[in-house]
Amino acid sequence: MYAVIKTGGKQYKVSAGDKIKVEQMPADIGVEITIDQVLAVGNGEQIAVGTPLVAGATVSAKVLSHGRHDKVRIFKMRRRKHYQKRQGHRQNYTEILVSRIASSLGEALAQAPAQ
Repeated sequence: MYAVIKTGGKQYKVSAGDKIKVEQMPADIGVEITIDQVLAVGNGEQIAVGTPLVAGATVSAKVLSHGRHDKVRIFKMRRRKHYQKRQGHRQNYTEILVSRIASSLGEALAQAPAQ
């Protein structure tokens, strides 16, 4: 089972057990969060597409860590004008583990990792 969720102005296709990096969220590490901005849910045979959201569908996830992406370097230059400008940017992210997808099509739980 998979779901298309919207968080931080971006859309992500997730399944139970997926680890994804999303835009920074105001949640502590180890906390279980619920994402109710679900745009679509599918189970391989059926798909439910929301207008714009699927009613009653939720995705539960656990916050694993907060971090910063690699630095993106910005370099601007005007030739022959002695103009050069350098700048860097690092975007913050939150890494989450999708533990459960619930909707009218059914429910999918993440499998426990094999030891």
